[in-house]
Amino acid sequence: MSLSRTQSVRVAAVLEDCCDQLDILGHTLTVQMDRERGTAAALEKARLAKLRRDCQSISQQVSKLHLELEEKQSLSSLLQVVEDEEQKKKANNTRREEKINMEKQKETLLRQKEELKLKNEKRTELHWLAKDLNRQMDEQSFKTANKNKLMEKKMEMQLQQTQRETSETEKLLQDKLELLQDKVIKERRVHEEAKKFLQNRHKELQQQLQQWQQQTTQMLHETEQQLNSVCCKRTVNLDRLMEMKRMFREMEQVVKEDREEQEKLRQQQALAASATKLQAWWRGCMVRRGLGSFKKEEVKKGKKTKEGKKKKKK
Repeated sequence: MSLSRTQSVRVAAVLEDCCDQLDILGHTLTVQMDRERGTAAALEKARLAKLRRDCQSISQQVSKLHLELEEKQSLSSLLQVVEDEEQKKKANNTRREEKINMEKQKETLLRQKEELKLKNEKRTELHWLAKDLNRQMDEQSFKTANKNKLMEKKMEMQLQQTQRETSETEKLLQDKLELLQDKVIKERRVHEEAKKFLQNRHKELQQQLQQWQQQTTQMLHETEQQLNSVCCKRTVNLDRLMEMKRMFREMEQVVKEDREEQEKLRQQQALAASATKLQAWWRGCMVRRGLGSFKKEEVKKGKKTKEGKKKKKK
């Protein structure tokens, strides 16, 4: 974006005025920061320091633009600054989005960890329930065995008593014995059925426990993979951030060196311009006063008249 000479001079004058005003504003901010005292003014100091840094950066950009206008009569540095600011905004937005995604992933991982914890608690509960069922089954089998033993003892005693009694009582005892045997058989069947039911239930619980263990191991493996991927992304982002910081420092050093060279060039040009002006003034003084090599030669009148007469005679 090139400008004419008059436009560049006008814009340079405006920019120089802006630079002076920014310097005055920065000085006033430093004075105001020095006046702030106490812990309550810490936020105000931070805000004033940020404003001062912004003023300094804007003043640097304005001075750079002023030099470019004086030398090249263009505003390419302003466009470059705008592009740099847009890139910085994009980088900040991407960092913010990555941070939000990291937080969301952390939340999901915490939620999955809580779910795994609940499942582990349920698994322990089922384990203790299976142990309790095994204990109850063992107690019930022990009770049935004792009951059978007691019944057999009672039957033996009744048989001994029936042998002593008469035949009529023997028939009654046989009937009672048959009834008792039927009861014992029924109780044994009930005991076997309960035992089978408890064994089947125990197998189902073990299978369910194994399934849950497999699911928990699979979920743990998936969460570990997710954590590894998140850590890799974080390291990549950190490396990218360090590379950007290094590039920014290098660019800042290049800008600083360029600014110093521009300042030296401007001083040399100012010295050359002042020297040329001084030489022109001195040459004018020498010419006006007729000094040195500019001194006028004086011609005598007698010689002129004699030469004129000789010419007439001829």
